[in-house]
Amino acid sequence: MPLYLYEFIPVRTDREGASAVLEEIDKAAADAAGELIESQVTGNHGVVFAVVEAERAPGPAFADLRSAARVTGPDEVRLVGADLAQLKAARPAAGYLVEWDLPAELDMDTYLARKKEKAPRYADVPEVSFLRTYVREDMAKCLCFYDADSEDTVRRSRAAVDTPIDRLHTLDPR
Repeated sequence: MPLYLYEFIPVRTDREGASAVLEEIDKAAADAAGELIESQVTGNHGVVFAVVEAERAPGPAFADLRSAARVTGPDEVRLVGADLAQLKAARPAAGYLVEWDLPAELDMDTYLARKKEKAPRYADVPEVSFLRTYVREDMAKCLCFYDADSEDTVRRSRAAVDTPIDRLHTLDPR
């Protein structure tokens, strides 16, 4: 089943506001016969990222959340670097999220080949664990999740694989 990425800007950018968005997302996913695979909240509670698995893109249920000031998506994504069944079972927490706005000339096959080629270089920064990536099928951007002790080590890991950072978010550990 396809995966869809949504980005929500909460009406209230505090922990309670983000929690309200998460509650509504969970209900909307179930109402749309989908499953919430992952949700992550930025440390400042200003953005909630959610990935939903559904037969088709759930639209209206997510567009009308009372606790969200703005909703972006659904954007179909591909999970890279992790197994979906294991992700569902473990729901591993991430400490950092990197957004990379992909270059217009980059296609999915080239991206995947590049990722496979450069992934072993993460070993050069052992204090960072690459967890998973969601790549938008339209190749507009990808979201990469890491477990690390600091933003600096995430930056060093991205440098090791020669990949830029457009936005780096510390995630709320909830």
